[in-house]
Amino acid sequence: MVDQNVNQVVESGKGFELPLLLFGGFRSLIDQLHAELAEQGHPDVRPAHGFAMQAVGLEGATASEVGRRLGISKQAAGKTADRLATLGYVERVDDEADARRKLIRLTPRGIDALSRSARIFDRLRARWVSELGAKRVRDLENALRAMVPEDGFRLDAAGWFS
Repeated sequence: MVDQNVNQVVESGKGFELPLLLFGGFRSLIDQLHAELAEQGHPDVRPAHGFAMQAVGLEGATASEVGRRLGISKQAAGKTADRLATLGYVERVDDEADARRKLIRLTPRGIDALSRSARIFDRLRARWVSELGAKRVRDLENALRAMVPEDGFRLDAAGWFS
């Protein structure tokens, strides 16, 4: 009976299913990414850390800037930066342009984690292409680009989930 109900939902295309499938695909990719990152020497990186390191960026940022980019308070951004600093992924340095400001900057370990993440995501996409075919993956990406608003790649997803 349960299998029949599940099949009916899949065939009927219930509205609630689309976000669940999108989230399931996202979660699957993120879980695989973190499993591989752990094998490659970054077992302590969590999804929120990835968002935070991207918000810091290669140029560095203040806690206020990181908070705005993530959609969280300056204090929460500061706590996240403290955790990342403890793990060796960021450091706090004086801003050369304004000695009163402190910048959060990626360390070589942080840059390594982001670089490895990019390569892993390329491999994960290649797995999808292998399973689904290049055309289906390309069509999926194009369809999502058409539906996602221009500002759809905001980094505040971690804050949005809380």
